Amino acid sequence: MSKDDKSSPNEIFKALSFVSQIGITIFVCVALGIFLGWLLDRWLGTTPWFLLALTLLGIAAAIKSIIDFAKKL
Repeated sequence: MSKDDKSSPNEIFKALSFVSQIGITIFVCVALGIFLGWLLDRWLGTTPWFLLALTLLGIAAAIKSIIDFAKKL
């Protein structure tokens, strides 16, 4: 067995970790933006402006986080 064969499972786990991190990051950023926007709109009576703004901000934060993760590779 060569050294490359032993590193192969590590690479698979690294890739799975990266993919799951991306999924969790996207979900948390967007969900937090939606929740906070909904909460502020309900509190201030400004429906749907904070919801839209914070959802877009959550999407932008998710994209930035994905780019940062990709740079680490």
